[in-house]
Amino acid sequence: MDHERVCQIALSNIKKIGPVHAKSLVGHFGSASAIFAASQYELENLEGIGSVRAGAIARFNGFSECEKTLKQAENHGLELLFLSDPEYPRLLLECNDPPTLLYCKGKADLNVPRMVAVVGTRRCSDYGRHQTEKLIRELAGEQVTIVSGMAYGIDGVAHKTALEAGLPTIGVMAHGLHTVYPPQHYSLSREMIKYNGALISEFHPGIGPEMHHFPVRNRIVAGICKAAIVVETRVDGGSMGTAKFAFDYHRDVFAFPGKVTDIKSSGCNLLINKLKASLITGADSFIEAMRWQDERLPEKQNVQLPLFSDIDPEATTIVNLLGIHGTLPIDELYLRSGLTATKVASIVLQLELTGMLKCLPGKRYRLR
Repeated sequence: MDHERVCQIALSNIKKIGPVHAKSLVGHFGSASAIFAASQYELENLEGIGSVRAGAIARFNGFSECEKTLKQAENHGLELLFLSDPEYPRLLLECNDPPTLLYCKGKADLNVPRMVAVVGTRRCSDYGRHQTEKLIRELAGEQVTIVSGMAYGIDGVAHKTALEAGLPTIGVMAHGLHTVYPPQHYSLSREMIKYNGALISEFHPGIGPEMHHFPVRNRIVAGICKAAIVVETRVDGGSMGTAKFAFDYHRDVFAFPGKVTDIKSSGCNLLINKLKASLITGADSFIEAMRWQDERLPEKQNVQLPLFSDIDPEATTIVNLLGIHGTLPIDELYLRSGLTATKVASIVLQLELTGMLKCLPGKRYRLR
């Protein structure tokens, strides 16, 4: 197993092999050690790899450094999660660029059904702090895991309030887990780990926080969650990047509105205005948008589906797909239904007008 782990670290170290290519390679070979055991000819004939990337794998000679990294991870009590590991976050695997390797500290389940990102500005206002605290306290009975980036401001408030509310919370770090940045959040991180939370990072232990690491970190915050909530951010704030990742990954994105004159809410207002996020005012509107209140209904309520039997078979196909998957973008409806784009567009309009279907930002649809 140590040899496989060393190869996993090695694969994540090769500069020519990013997350997209690593995912493709693991999908083909099944393990990191099998990738390094393959011939250069076999590697370069894989689609998207070519001679340059194949050569980078074949010539890699940094295994001794990878062994040191593994030892360092063990010394810090870190768990390694590779793309093919069963505990690896399944939602991240849906993304085109999942981290090749994750380092984890803590016992949080990274595959719970209700994982929600709560993010925002480092310099939050009293309004932003209040909305974050109120939101998370009201989510305390919903079996939610709160995810954020451990930064000052909204992130820190989200983690702290989750702990106070008895909710697990996960911090996604922009550096190796040998340390905690900002250092003022060290005690917070210990409490998170103690109470069924975790710290995770794709950066090897020993790697410090660099400016260019934070956008990379933000894609994990977005990708690991079912939904992302932006509480307060400027137009140029880092949380806008998290929201964009979430939107591109077809996650549900929400934002709290602010005054049009408030620069700290200008990013949230822009996301709502551009239909990149749904407006929420608190936990109730968020829970309604996620349809969690329906999940708490007795199972006998599920017999309502036959009411759709009087619509035509092609519309029934769309209804059934949304019944199974919850929310789907319109391009997924084309692919999964086998219908033409024109036909699907016509059906969703019909269902929306009859009140059976709701349109969400980004041309995503769900049943009402």
